[in-house]
Amino acid sequence: MKPEQALDAAMRVFWAEGYDAASIDRLCRETGMPRASLYQDFGGKEGLFLAAIARYVDTRIGPVADALGSGGTLEGDLSAFFTEVVALATGDAATPGCLISCVLSEVAGANETFRQELDRRFRALEDRIVRRLDQEAASGATTDKRALAGMLAAVARGIMLRARSGAQARDLDGIASVAVRSAVREVS
Repeated sequence: MKPEQALDAAMRVFWAEGYDAASIDRLCRETGMPRASLYQDFGGKEGLFLAAIARYVDTRIGPVADALGSGGTLEGDLSAFFTEVVALATGDAATPGCLISCVLSEVAGANETFRQELDRRFRALEDRIVRRLDQEAASGATTDKRALAGMLAAVARGIMLRARSGAQARDLDGIASVAVRSAVREVS
């Protein structure tokens, strides 16, 4: 199995089962890596999890964040972003929600490395939203763009959590629509 395929397999195991429930035996079986290789290449389960998160960001979160920069209107770009959020959250019944918002958040409280990784990943998305909001040249707008970006990112994370609990895309689309309308009003 190629390294990217092994990381994809590990990502799916962590995403579906959570960090604690993902056993080393299952990870080795799904990735095709002997236990010794997992420890040699990643330093253990924690290192594999962090590598899987990086792979997730590159392959799953990247396209979601890219929807913010399509060059359209703010409403159009935010709508595209939330369409991608909902699609990611509900696209695969075996892996609902988000590896970061659902799984990394769950284990971050007990692990400083995971807590720092979670903060870094949350901040990266919020920074991306701020950059998109900065493109709006609404005259006289005094919106706190950092706070608005935090709110939009929090809604996206909430959508991920609701999907993890079984919420359907149609219900999550309604939440996303309200967030988009609120943000557009805020910067107008």
